[in-house]
Amino acid sequence: MPYAESPVAQLLERNLSLFAGKRLLIAGYLEDNFVLSLRHEARSITLFCNDYHRYLALQAAAPGAGVTLQFGHQPQGLSADYDALLLLLPKAKRESQYLLACLAPWLTPEAELFLAGENRGGINGADKLLAPYCQQFNKLDSARRCSLVHGQLSHAVAPFNIDAWVQHYQLQIDGQPLTVCALPGVFSADGLDEGSALLLEHVPALHGRVLDLGCGAGVIGAVLARRYPAIRLQLCDINALALESSRRTLACNGLQGDVLASDMLSDVAAGLDYLITNPPFHAGLNTLYAPTEQMITAAPSLLARGGKMLLVANAFLRYPPYLDRAFKQQQIIAENRKFRLYLAQ
Repeated sequence: MPYAESPVAQLLERNLSLFAGKRLLIAGYLEDNFVLSLRHEARSITLFCNDYHRYLALQAAAPGAGVTLQFGHQPQGLSADYDALLLLLPKAKRESQYLLACLAPWLTPEAELFLAGENRGGINGADKLLAPYCQQFNKLDSARRCSLVHGQLSHAVAPFNIDAWVQHYQLQIDGQPLTVCALPGVFSADGLDEGSALLLEHVPALHGRVLDLGCGAGVIGAVLARRYPAIRLQLCDINALALESSRRTLACNGLQGDVLASDMLSDVAAGLDYLITNPPFHAGLNTLYAPTEQMITAAPSLLARGGKMLLVANAFLRYPPYLDRAFKQQQIIAENRKFRLYLAQ
């Protein structure tokens, strides 16, 4: 049985009997593989992941019989016969609302809804999350600043309409408007961040095969595709909602690019002329540097001869030692009070 590492998993571990005999749909912030333990209690479990890293980790754990595993921005092709939903609350409230809206139509009438999460992650607002679906709800357990909340579906749920969840906004870049399409919880969902703006202001002329790593809503990739139409653009991200947002941003602006799921560089082919990234350093509620440090180490093997990496990051992040070890040369080509733009070759 997978070890209950996180506080939320430890809370679930002492409540496994709640899921006995259920056809269980599980989604949200799948922090570890502990959710696979539920297959020993439930009749069947379906794990819906919008995080590609967790999807790969669960897939590698060989979940076995009675377990269905799916990655995407919304469930596809499931049977609408789940009598229980377990949502492990993600960092963003709006993403929790989105997941409930796209998962609830797959539930049976009077299905049970379980919400689990940390106090700092929004579980104290579970009543507001469940209100559109349940007339009554109650806290079943709490420990280590986490809670497990239960409700029961009280009425029919409207079919999911993803278009109602896409936020649109316009940026003025290079003297032209750019429409950005973003689903909840996606990086750049609310506007152009200062780091990406610094990168776009100082990016050199590009050619050949260009990767926008950690594409978020697709702002950087879309600007590069429009500014340098001859490039062969790829965009990748770990988040399925980000991938769908990037597809929509490109399409909305009449631009072309290959959008793919990748855990940093896991699914990227070699031969890049430019690797361009404003990498994340958070996972859920936690600060996490290791993925970017590992990406820096691996990047040279995926760059073509003479290939370059442009990385923008908060100035306090200590990436230069990793850049020095991985590349023949690296330099800061632009910076402001918060961010630095590194060019490595």
